[in-house]
Amino acid sequence: MEAATSSTSIDQLAVDTIRTLSMDAIQKANNGHPGLPMGMAPAAYVLYARVMRHNPKDPDWPDRDRFVLSAGHGSMLLYSSLHLAGYDLPMDELKQFREWGSLTPGHPERDRVHVTPGVEVTTGPLGQGFANGVGMALAEEFLREKYGSDVMDHFIYAIVSDGDLMEGVASEAASIAGQYGLGKLVYLYDDNSISLDGPTSLSFDVENVPQRFEAYGWHVLEVHDANDLVALESAIREGQRQTDKPSLIVVKSIIGYPSPNKQGTSKAHGAALGEDEVRATKEVMGWDPDAHFLVPDGVYEEYAKNAERGAALQAEWQERLDAWKGDNAEDGKAWDLAWEGGSYGGKPLPGLKDVLRSVDWGGKEQLATRVAGQKAMAAMAPFVPTMVGGAADLSESTKTEFPGEDERFSRGHAGRNVYWGVREHGMGGAVNGLAAHGGILRPYGSTFLQFSDYMRGSIRLSALTGLRVAWVYTHDSIALGADGPTHQPVEHLAALRAIPGLVVLRPADANETAEAWRVILEDLEGPALMALSRQDLPILDIDFDGVGRGGYVVSPASGDEQVVLVGTGAEVHTAIEAQRILAGQGIGARVVSLPSWELFADQDDSYRDDVLPPTLPKVSVEAAVTMGWERWVDRSVGVDRFGASAPGPEVLEKLGITGENVAQTAKDLLAATNS
Repeated sequence: MEAATSSTSIDQLAVDTIRTLSMDAIQKANNGHPGLPMGMAPAAYVLYARVMRHNPKDPDWPDRDRFVLSAGHGSMLLYSSLHLAGYDLPMDELKQFREWGSLTPGHPERDRVHVTPGVEVTTGPLGQGFANGVGMALAEEFLREKYGSDVMDHFIYAIVSDGDLMEGVASEAASIAGQYGLGKLVYLYDDNSISLDGPTSLSFDVENVPQRFEAYGWHVLEVHDANDLVALESAIREGQRQTDKPSLIVVKSIIGYPSPNKQGTSKAHGAALGEDEVRATKEVMGWDPDAHFLVPDGVYEEYAKNAERGAALQAEWQERLDAWKGDNAEDGKAWDLAWEGGSYGGKPLPGLKDVLRSVDWGGKEQLATRVAGQKAMAAMAPFVPTMVGGAADLSESTKTEFPGEDERFSRGHAGRNVYWGVREHGMGGAVNGLAAHGGILRPYGSTFLQFSDYMRGSIRLSALTGLRVAWVYTHDSIALGADGPTHQPVEHLAALRAIPGLVVLRPADANETAEAWRVILEDLEGPALMALSRQDLPILDIDFDGVGRGGYVVSPASGDEQVVLVGTGAEVHTAIEAQRILAGQGIGARVVSLPSWELFADQDDSYRDDVLPPTLPKVSVEAAVTMGWERWVDRSVGVDRFGASAPGPEVLEKLGITGENVAQTAKDLLAATNS
């Protein structure tokens, strides 16, 4: 492990360049957060110019060190550092800070369209980046144990703020990191005693942060002056040496330093300094106050030294990787598949479809889709050797884990089943980090559908970023029964379907569940969510190819079709029951399963019209709020209220989720249509 180096005048010039670039960009945009970039510029310089193993010419090198700016409002700290370090982020992009279409948005973004080279994750809501880094560390440890330190051995760094540490998601993630002893995690805490409302003494004064993190099982270090480059580097190097604990370095900084009138105050936090203050600050630093976006001689060259080192390290790594692949052909194929992001986009995993189509349901005629999901995961396990995830202390209920005692992730052994504990939001942020790290095929997180509310921020960010994650939620309706309305989701499907870029799948039976897993693994590029039943459901004897298209006819009418009954999940069977009732009364009804609105909406008009004929009246049934169903049907049977505590079948009956009610609704619609 390298030792800290001494500080020189070029070091100070490089640090001040971060400050001036940040001030200038924020002032040009006339909005932003200058305080953090100015106060923590020394830390960013030490990381990017001295410590981190990274190659700006190849930002996706698998064994690079990762850096996360969890305090994403200080984004100009990151953009200035990336530009100076040699990433493909030209000065013109810094000048377009916060402008439409630029690579320098207000908070760091990384998605399928908007990729700023060197930005690892989308951070904005405080605490999310903290949790993302924990997921990255889990990924690094899993891959290092699985494939060896010759091909996977790096650190995850982050700068976190007071605001990050106030957020509950960070507390959950910190506890996870301590539990698993993630020694590759080194976080720098920007302890500047200022929040947007004023001094942190208003709301964050009694808590002892170092003691809290020590209690979480972290190694805690302190740097008493953020401008002490030697102390910063020494602390980071010590954090690197702490292999069995994550490290938190408490860095005492001055927000907005060295602004003569605004440093150390909330005025430097969330608004441009103003032209006069920018000039005054540059004068204090000994810079030309009339020079804008200036990079003095020698600064680029100073950063280039570490970039050259990173390129050499990558070349050495590539030689080791090639040799390893030569000796480990099968592992090499799995490695390539995982780092390519899997087989999304219609490129199948050889043999997966056949395996999932032949899962043994144990001769049962009825099976809860959560149990079917468990059997499907066991069947697909060999096809996804780097799929990592788990449930928030509910694996016995959600049935979401891979079989085998050796698959347990623990301190000292990185298996595929992570025990997240009752930490839904921390789980969500960490799962996103697993995906953002790379090399982990479809990481997943699981809990009851009701508790998806606790992790909605993470779900939203997975969609905004386009991460290839799977969210698996069980106990998906009022049918779970006696636990009552606090555990019975009703508005959740509508709320989740409202998230752009998220594919929601609610399979109707065991076969649809297995096919939904195939669709997630083989067809989808972004995040997907499955909602699974607690109660047993009949296994349908049908061709379920239509799951991948979002909707299809599961039961045509026995005679002339007069009405269409549309259901999702368990309520497909309610629709089939209504179909039988209507048939006995001489009314022909077709039943459509619509497991995914998003996939169905992506089909062409002719397919959608073939499944849902425009000339036929349509009724939906879903044990959830009816909001949104007007897009597909004319009338809806649903639950536009909270549930109740009683046996599941009784709750369904009392709230009208019955074949009789659906049949009557269809008859009423027909009467109104024909009147």
